[in-house]
Amino acid sequence: METQSGESAAAVVDAALSDLEAGEKKWAALPLTRRRDLLDQVRKLTSRHAEEWVDAASGYKGLDPDAPLRGEEWISGPYVMAASLHALSRTLDKLASGKSPLEDAEFGAAGERVTVRALPSNLFDALLLNGFSAEVWLQRGVSPAAARTNAGLAQLTPEKTNGIGVVLGAGNITSIAPLDALYELFAHNRVVALKLNPVTDALLPVFTKILAPLIDFGVLRLLSGGAEVGGYLVNHDKVAHVHMTGSAVTHDAIVWGVGDEASERKRDGNPKLAKPITSELGGVSPTIVFPGQWERSDIEFQAEHIATQRLHNNGYNCVAAQAIIVSPDWPQKDEFLTALRDAIDTAPARPAYYPGSDQRTEQAQESYPEAQRLGPYQGRLLVTGIAPEKAEPLLSTEYFSPVLGVVEIPGTGSDFAQAAARTANEEFIGTLGVNIVAHPATIEALGEDFDQLIEDLRYGTIAINAWTGVGFLTPTASWGAFPGHTLDDVQSGIGVVHNAWLIDRVERTVVRGPFRPSPRSLINREWAISPKPPWFVGNKTAATTGKLLTGFAADPRWTRLPQIFASALRG
Repeated sequence: METQSGESAAAVVDAALSDLEAGEKKWAALPLTRRRDLLDQVRKLTSRHAEEWVDAASGYKGLDPDAPLRGEEWISGPYVMAASLHALSRTLDKLASGKSPLEDAEFGAAGERVTVRALPSNLFDALLLNGFSAEVWLQRGVSPAAARTNAGLAQLTPEKTNGIGVVLGAGNITSIAPLDALYELFAHNRVVALKLNPVTDALLPVFTKILAPLIDFGVLRLLSGGAEVGGYLVNHDKVAHVHMTGSAVTHDAIVWGVGDEASERKRDGNPKLAKPITSELGGVSPTIVFPGQWERSDIEFQAEHIATQRLHNNGYNCVAAQAIIVSPDWPQKDEFLTALRDAIDTAPARPAYYPGSDQRTEQAQESYPEAQRLGPYQGRLLVTGIAPEKAEPLLSTEYFSPVLGVVEIPGTGSDFAQAAARTANEEFIGTLGVNIVAHPATIEALGEDFDQLIEDLRYGTIAINAWTGVGFLTPTASWGAFPGHTLDDVQSGIGVVHNAWLIDRVERTVVRGPFRPSPRSLINREWAISPKPPWFVGNKTAATTGKLLTGFAADPRWTRLPQIFASALRG
């Protein structure tokens, strides 16, 4: 186990953990105002090195330097990082002045649960994401008063640190690793050893520059290497806690081992990993499409919307939609599926950069020989007309590649709602995110039955006429699996991240968006001025808009808005 320089990787890890032991003592003595200052320094460096970040990510993902698809790298990389740093800085500012991060929050109710409005959280949100909203649902029994009192988590007692946490970074969305490290440091008050996924090693020099204030202070160390390094690191005696983003297979290998050893350990309830672990894992995310009377433009827009849910980052997202639920009783079903096929087929070309992608696509093709090959390289797979009894491989295997299946469940109205919720809860592997697409008139007609559907769905993020990725991009929302998973049945993971207000006892986040983009939304009295969102795979100005949004997130100013609006409207 050696580094590229020939130095022992074990020695590098040992030295990093020794540094963090010393850094923990400094961190315990650091007041909240100085912690906030460190976050503000990191935000400035995120802005300064944002283009370098996007160039590095686009390079190993094989994106053309002039491609609009680079907008994905701007928005899911430095943009959300800068926005999260700003929100977390404001949380520390309030705590330092003796106030709750939720002092000015808008509370509501959903059934028996208290909700907190996470989006819009300010006037800028209301303008830039007009028509979108997000609520964090608290667990049953949590009152607004308790939520206010407990918001801040470990930063309520900053002098009480909790040892060294290891973060095993994701290999797909580039902001995940640094955001997870920030959550360990601030939500749990643990100093952090962050090991990057080998897929993202090209970002190590960039992250070293951006995270320099935390590295220099001694509370963060960046490490690289493969499974051997990761195994040595997570099992190290000096490590108190592990957090990982990845697959359930990797999680179980860390916790239980592999092969017969894993089976025996699971049977005996004897984990191989002798310390706590939290996780954000994948799964098979559904999109439920409700029957309704749609205009042709609605069909085309929502087809591109769902194609985006699958093809963003070429499908290498833990929350990428993999199975669409539709009703064969919907008169417009065939017209919608034709538009969906066209949207997938004509979406911009990109390489299959993530290891094993092509093999997983072939695995899906073997399970569904009738699947259609689509796209510029015929590398995208669409399977339609799947009856529930033939859906098992699609619903139990996270393909992590551009594979999309359409499962048909009969019914309309509340009957369809109940059947779709039951299928999503009981047949799909994972609970990270579920999307719902429904005409406003359908939602109105369902009334309380629609509200009950949202309550019944056991997912960490639910998106209504939006993609759950909007929840990922909202710093004040929570992100993670639905609560209740265990080490021996981990599904989409244990715990949450992001959550910049540091809210205690979160259950889920519910995101809502406009069924139609502006100006048709206004014509149809939906009162949303959002054009085609910049994260759509077919947005022509996504790269420009993403860059402008990143600049705004790093330094919010009114003078930046006109350029953003002009670019977004051309998308």
